[in-house]
Amino acid sequence: MTRKIVIKILVILIFSLITAEPGLAGKAIKITHALAMTGKPKYAADFKHFDYVNPAAPKGGEVKMGTVGTFDSLNPFIIRGVAAVGSGLIYDTLTVQSLDEPFTQYGLIAEKIELPQDRSWVIYHLNAKARFHDGKPITAADVVFSYNLLINQGDPMWSKYYASIKKVEALDQLRVKFDLGAKPNPELALIVGQISVLPKHYWQNRDFSKPGLEIPIGSGPYKILEFKPGRSITYVRHGTYWAQDHPVNKGRHNFDKMTYDYYRDPTVALHAFKAGEYDFRQENISRAWATAYNGPPFDDGFIVKEEIDNDVNQGMQGFVFNTRRDLFTDVKVREALAYAFDFEWTNKTLFFGQYTRSTSYFSNSELASSGRPGSGELKILEAYRDRLPRDVFEKAYQPPQTDGSGNIRKNLRVALGLLKQAGWEIQGKKLINKKTGAPFVFELLLIDPGFERIGLPFKKNLSRLGIEMNIRVVDTAQFINRRRDFDFDMIVARLPQSESPGNEQREYWGSSAADIKGTSNFAGIKNRVVDEIIERLISASDREELVNTTRALDRVLLWGHYLIPQWHTAIYRVAFWNKFARPGIVPRYSLGFDTWWVDPVKNAKLINYRQNLKN
Repeated sequence: MTRKIVIKILVILIFSLITAEPGLAGKAIKITHALAMTGKPKYAADFKHFDYVNPAAPKGGEVKMGTVGTFDSLNPFIIRGVAAVGSGLIYDTLTVQSLDEPFTQYGLIAEKIELPQDRSWVIYHLNAKARFHDGKPITAADVVFSYNLLINQGDPMWSKYYASIKKVEALDQLRVKFDLGAKPNPELALIVGQISVLPKHYWQNRDFSKPGLEIPIGSGPYKILEFKPGRSITYVRHGTYWAQDHPVNKGRHNFDKMTYDYYRDPTVALHAFKAGEYDFRQENISRAWATAYNGPPFDDGFIVKEEIDNDVNQGMQGFVFNTRRDLFTDVKVREALAYAFDFEWTNKTLFFGQYTRSTSYFSNSELASSGRPGSGELKILEAYRDRLPRDVFEKAYQPPQTDGSGNIRKNLRVALGLLKQAGWEIQGKKLINKKTGAPFVFELLLIDPGFERIGLPFKKNLSRLGIEMNIRVVDTAQFINRRRDFDFDMIVARLPQSESPGNEQREYWGSSAADIKGTSNFAGIKNRVVDEIIERLISASDREELVNTTRALDRVLLWGHYLIPQWHTAIYRVAFWNKFARPGIVPRYSLGFDTWWVDPVKNAKLINYRQNLKN
């Protein structure tokens, strides 16, 4: 090597050290259009659109949808109030997740993503074209402001989700840096890109923590056109939306107008749909799906009823115990009550056999534990052997089963044995605590009146154990407030999961979230083993380690008996008035309704049909 070449190399090295961010010398840095949790992004830097869209989909038309409940706020980011459905549509995020990969984020507001190999920090380079709806540019200062606003005044979920972030700073007008800390947390670089960017100039002189109905300034594909509090809200496609032709948006957001009408209960909502009051519906009541989707519009082909398979992680739904209550602190009590729920009879008699029993917190995914622990899971679990029940290591978790006949005498005998071990006994026809003399009485809090038909057989079986379960159905606002305050004994809750669980698990199961009102740790779990496995999950270095750690977490949660598992289905049950067209590919991890569009020919026929019905 000549002296001239050596000098040239030294100059380059010195210049790179001077121009690099402080503390970055010696770190391999990449700048990319997208970031995958593991492996490489599916779509290259020059991709034109996602595979599951029709890039030539026509824009236009209106769609009406129905929802149950009410709303009193247009702010979906805070704990107070009930936010209107769809209110997140008005905001863009730094990045967008593709729906045919487990977890990959592609730049939107962020044109480029810069980070070192160890992902200890990330710099998002903003697109200079990005604009809020009032035409003002989106800057790094807006991103920093949004982050601080969410952490300090938003729903407690945000502070748990982003707990590992050490510092956020605007390097200049179009670059924002997140210091993610030295502790391995590969997911964190991706999930910071999910932040909705709020306009600093709008919110800085307003009370963000207070629910309200003033229409805010957004940046996304839709704006709020009009609303009637608690009754309906309409969004209109923003005509000068800055990212309309962006690759992540191509073929999406095709409807000119979207309206959500609110109904007081699912039965009323279903009747309204069949009467043509709204256009699209996803059904979650099996009896309705089996018996109510019929009549002339179905026979004439003007309402389409369809089941679409999916690979979506179904998470867990169940009767959740509030372990903050003395009644449910003993794991034997929680295990015992599961023997009084007869899923097989319920599924056959009430659900027309449409559901699968959930045996995992990550149902319908490769993340679900099954059988006895494999070698990868055992490596993780062995560290906690002296703090976990033996069953975690020796058995496959399986909820109590029945033959579906409705005769569960055998299960109730098992339940009674567990209750006796926990210090309860039958006196007369009541289950009594031997120490305190108090009867076993609790309340199941429900939001959906239709769920009473599932609760009543459960109540009857519990009564045979001497347990009094009272069922109380409350309105949407009261249910949300009581759930936020953990003011319940038992609720029915669905705990959704992604294909790449991580930081959000702290908010679901972490001890630090158990006493913070508004978190999703409904059960009040305070378990150091759970906490430690969550941290291992968050720092998983590759997909294999993430899968094994998730399965280990799943087992610990299952054997903690924090809820009584219910059911799931791996299909979308959809019905819609025949005015839509959609791409030939359904995205693997979503229904992808935002890729559908109104077909002008079908819509014209439908308008004529509805007019004839009225006449």
